[in-house]
Amino acid sequence: MPRRRPLPLAFKTALTALFVLTCASPLGCSGGDVRVLRLGHGLDSQHPVHLAMTSMREDLARRSSGALRLEVYPNEQLGSERECLELLQIGSLAMTKVSAAVLENFAPSFRVFGVPYLFRDDAHRFETLEGVIGREILNDLSRVRLRGLAWYDAGNRSFYTRQRPVRHPDDLAGLKIRVQESPSAIAMVRAMGGAATPIAWGELYTALQQGVVDGAENNPPSFHLSRHYEVSRFLSLDEHTAVPDVLLVSESVWQQLDADEREWLAGAAKASAQTQKTLWREATARALDAVRAAGVEIIRPDKQAFAQRAAGLQREPQIDSATAAWVARVRGVGAAGAGDTP
Repeated sequence: MPRRRPLPLAFKTALTALFVLTCASPLGCSGGDVRVLRLGHGLDSQHPVHLAMTSMREDLARRSSGALRLEVYPNEQLGSERECLELLQIGSLAMTKVSAAVLENFAPSFRVFGVPYLFRDDAHRFETLEGVIGREILNDLSRVRLRGLAWYDAGNRSFYTRQRPVRHPDDLAGLKIRVQESPSAIAMVRAMGGAATPIAWGELYTALQQGVVDGAENNPPSFHLSRHYEVSRFLSLDEHTAVPDVLLVSESVWQQLDADEREWLAGAAKASAQTQKTLWREATARALDAVRAAGVEIIRPDKQAFAQRAAGLQREPQIDSATAAWVARVRGVGAAGAGDTP
């Protein structure tokens, strides 16, 4: 199947500018009293995150009786994650979804999600994200003209490689591993013995195909829907990090909404996050079955070996004091109630 080439940045910028200029506002208009919010993201249209957004679009239309409409643009049509964030900051795009890893470069509190083996299990992760800590971290974005609306489940990230399996951290030695533009992800891969190589998501298939990198790390649905399994035949489920996705709205756009519109949007976003949890579990099971059927070797290594190799990244001096404090609070969630009370 031919690969879709990413749109040139100049074209994407011009396309976004056209959307904005249509109504001289980041909130589009379609006649009457209908207002349109445009949401751009980088994932495939079959991805569970995109499907949750289409659910949000329908829910928002119901809540607002059609007065507030959401238009969703997948596949980096409006830019990469970082480009969409920058468009939100200047108010040229209403909404986006990005990985929390990318937000490390905007708000330091997000670094905590790059700490390997931070969560005990899924229940601990959701209790953290949906509690006081999660709200505090989302609120940290206000300083950079962004507003976090909800957390989306992005599962656990694991390594996948082209030519040799990763059964132990020693197997990463000499391998160039693609990571997001995240200092924490770079530090994690280096700690485990690999050579971290930041590459944009839309460029990764070709980079794997041409041997620019030897592997990458991501969750099973993304591995499957990106078709990276066509050029990476080994998936090692070491589950080193669980970096969530974040649904965002431009702060300047939020300020243009009235009280009812804010309530409709916040409610639809929160409901979509719950829908996305179910979609994510189903997509993960389907992805593993599909890549296995396609001939990918799925490896379930001893996670303790990976955790020991990256243990230093959970404390100072390998991480800064502020991140270490966040780690301590997250560790306390559900264990003794620490860190999750107002």
